[in-house]
Amino acid sequence: MLSPLGMKKPLKLTEHIAGIPLFQGLAAGLYDELAMIVVDQVVPRGRVIFYQGDEASGLYIVVSGRVKIFKLSPEGKEQILHFFGAGEPFGEVAVFAGECFPACAEALQESRLFFFPRPAFVAMIQKHPSVALNMMAVLSLRLRKFSTLIEDLSLKEVPGRLAAHLVYLGKGQKGIPRIDLDVSKNQLASLLGTIPETLSRILARMSKDGYIELIGQRGIRILNRRVLEELAAGERRLSGSDHDKSNISLVKTKFSALKSGLGHNNNV
Repeated sequence: MLSPLGMKKPLKLTEHIAGIPLFQGLAAGLYDELAMIVVDQVVPRGRVIFYQGDEASGLYIVVSGRVKIFKLSPEGKEQILHFFGAGEPFGEVAVFAGECFPACAEALQESRLFFFPRPAFVAMIQKHPSVALNMMAVLSLRLRKFSTLIEDLSLKEVPGRLAAHLVYLGKGQKGIPRIDLDVSKNQLASLLGTIPETLSRILARMSKDGYIELIGQRGIRILNRRVLEELAAGERRLSGSDHDKSNISLVKTKFSALKSGLGHNNNV
């Protein structure tokens, strides 16, 4: 509905909360209770939200913007584990476990976050178990995605990992899907367990072979989804040299980071 000035009315806090997948389908009165305990905050780009080892004090949900979850090696090398966007929670396991965060979180762009402090949120879950059931459903889906990522890193070469990621990003689009990456190629390379130079070579090869079209710095149009799906499934190899020899140590690093997260029962 438009205001007299022709602008959309800003959503109320309860309406924002009701639109979050984690809380959809709850009784109407619960949204008012959630609004009573939420801390609505805006985090500037580049701000670290929490560090690995910090006390896990509550649950975060991205309202707008983009958040990066990563681990740091003892040498200070960054390994990206996840990117979270609007509507996605992070740090949710902390609500149940009450442990330290197993990774770091940083705002990739100015981000609006909802923060639910653990004591108040746990009390609400105890009072209203339906909230916990919603969280379990979200965590189950995330665990499945997490397991797939570990499988990709351990079994697939870099072209297969990239192809699987592109197919995932283009999922649901009709016709010729166009993807606009919302992360840098350096960050995408880290997520896929490779280095930027290797990623650029593979993208160039896929473009040359007619599987994708590169548009500017971050645009990608999928021209042949079937071939990408075959690459992702390991049924086809990308023409050219062996892309994985220089990336073995990176794959081991990311694989260890992912196993560490699962081993602590924390997906962040």
